[in-house]
Amino acid sequence: MNALAVQLNEKMQKENPVIFDMLSDLGKSLYYPKGILSQSAEAGKKAHRFNATIGIATENGEPMHFRHIQEKLGYAPKDIYPYAAPQGKELLRSIWKEKLLKDNPSMQNKSIGMPIVTSALTHGLSIVADLFMNPGDVLISPEQYWGNYNTVFQIRRGGRVETFPLFNEQNGFHVEAFRETLTKQKEKAIVLLNFPNNPTGYTPSISEAEAIVQVLKDVAASGTKLVVVLDDAYFGLFYEDSIKESLFGLLADSHPNILPVKIDGATKENYVWGLRVGFITYAATPDVLDALEQKTKGIIRGTISSGSHISQTILLESLQSEEFLKEKEEKFQIMQSRAIKTKEVLANEKFASYWTYYPFNSGYFMCLKLTNLDAETLRLHLLDQYGVGVIASNKTDIRVAFSCVEASDIEELFDLIYQGCQDLTK
Repeated sequence: MNALAVQLNEKMQKENPVIFDMLSDLGKSLYYPKGILSQSAEAGKKAHRFNATIGIATENGEPMHFRHIQEKLGYAPKDIYPYAAPQGKELLRSIWKEKLLKDNPSMQNKSIGMPIVTSALTHGLSIVADLFMNPGDVLISPEQYWGNYNTVFQIRRGGRVETFPLFNEQNGFHVEAFRETLTKQKEKAIVLLNFPNNPTGYTPSISEAEAIVQVLKDVAASGTKLVVVLDDAYFGLFYEDSIKESLFGLLADSHPNILPVKIDGATKENYVWGLRVGFITYAATPDVLDALEQKTKGIIRGTISSGSHISQTILLESLQSEEFLKEKEEKFQIMQSRAIKTKEVLANEKFASYWTYYPFNSGYFMCLKLTNLDAETLRLHLLDQYGVGVIASNKTDIRVAFSCVEASDIEELFDLIYQGCQDLTK
């Protein structure tokens, strides 16, 4: 094993051997090399005469570039063309952390690391998988989960996904099913919670969130090591009757056997999907945080090398803009109005013979639970006969993204789904 990896491992073992034991074999081997990037960083501070280190071209004192590209961009060449650091632009990291602290009051005065920039949220999840999942390790998630988790954790890393019912008979978060599933894990588990949930659009209430945290603390107290991953892709889109912050802050510093990991994506929060900017943030003691950052940088260096510089520049400018909060609230109101309209439409009793729907109070989506109809059959029929696209998430469930349907069109959308159901039951 490389000496730098050994140093990081020794630091973690001394500070918190439990978190060190959570690492996968790959995670234990990872480190950030003292190679071209670190030497170039040193040169950037001291090489006042010539800096002949990193593999870019320069011209007239700035990064070389094509005029026909630069003419279309409103940013300085230095903020577009050079490589960003593997961990991301430092000012962007700082401002995102300020945003986290403002948006999540429970994070205040906790030992939380600096967010590390990822190539959007999926990249952050894959970093978690690489760092912590060995073949055969268990990932615990509600039954309704984003299908890409299978690729990230099962196919890539050989993990096993074990699920629990998301909802109880009262249509609230099924705390007891969560407890029952989690207590079966006696050594280690990765727990992945996604609120607002994709596909159902559900976020727990304050009391449910507190109960979830208590279950995790109880299981940790029994000796099980827990990596708790908060997939906060749709953070902030809380419309009614739910907790208004991430569980990350409630879990930070909660128990030595719990490592909270927050995965964010500016993609959906800030409506910049194609920019592919996300963040991964850890909560641990300072030495562990430093070791995890170095290992995370090692993964980034060994996979994508670094994220898009211009995307980070655009996001940074947006976060600093005086218009940011105003425009974000405008978009929130649009999204909330679509969710409200969806519930108003679904109140029509005529739909009851074909479906019920899972509770939803947040996010981009909601899910219909079909009665005596196959979801894939209905999906194809709606597409072929009515030009309506929906997602069949399993045999009984249809996911509808109200996020991309104007409020004025939502009634027509569900009427067409209803018509499709009638067609298939004639």
